[in-house]
Amino acid sequence: MIINADQTNAQRFISAYNAIDQTIRSVYNYKRNMTFSDMIRRTVPLNSIVRKYEDKLIDYARLRNSIIHNSNDEFIIAEPHDDVVKLMEKIAAMISKPPRVIDSVARKNILTITSDLSIRSVMALMASSGFKSLPVYEDGQILGIASPNRVVDWVGERIESEKIDKLLETPISETLRESDANVRFCIASEDISVQEAIDKFFSNRLLSTIIITKNGSKFDKISGIITVADIMDLNKIIEDYE
Repeated sequence: MIINADQTNAQRFISAYNAIDQTIRSVYNYKRNMTFSDMIRRTVPLNSIVRKYEDKLIDYARLRNSIIHNSNDEFIIAEPHDDVVKLMEKIAAMISKPPRVIDSVARKNILTITSDLSIRSVMALMASSGFKSLPVYEDGQILGIASPNRVVDWVGERIESEKIDKLLETPISETLRESDANVRFCIASEDISVQEAIDKFFSNRLLSTIIITKNGSKFDKISGIITVADIMDLNKIIEDYE
């Protein structure tokens, strides 16, 4: 958000408050008659930034109401402290223009594989490359994610009835499950924000990988990838955001 150095602390505080109010109402389609505090409480499960600053935002709503309803052009009942104004402007900036994952945490050095590659080859590739989440392509589209856990589970379920050599020569596509889509992994566009990524991991504890493509299509080329291991880095961006 744009900060006018000529504004008083009260004016800057109210501007930041209004930016938060307008953005949240627009994004989550809340009615105009819903109070700010009720809106914040309802948004807590949906937005990591609101969740982090819930108590402060509700406290600041009371301060805003006091300034608005007990002040006039000649008298301001309260001028918020510099630290309060800076925090309110930081929250407003994170909510109205959050940083994108693709510009920060997302790994862009991506190793992909085709669906016909054998389990043996995939395991060797994971070991040699250090990459443990490998997007699998088939006929030009993303089929799923090959991971050590998925491979071990699949082999373990069959090892009593089939020889290990035969299992290891099975195409990696056999270890994938259609039900993994949007559960174990999901595809998002390059516009996905850090806050949105955190919320996806928060709302689905089974989600391990977010694949980022230009438009969020499984037919697009992958431009970035993040895993559940990146959550600490995502949270640090929110913490350090200026």
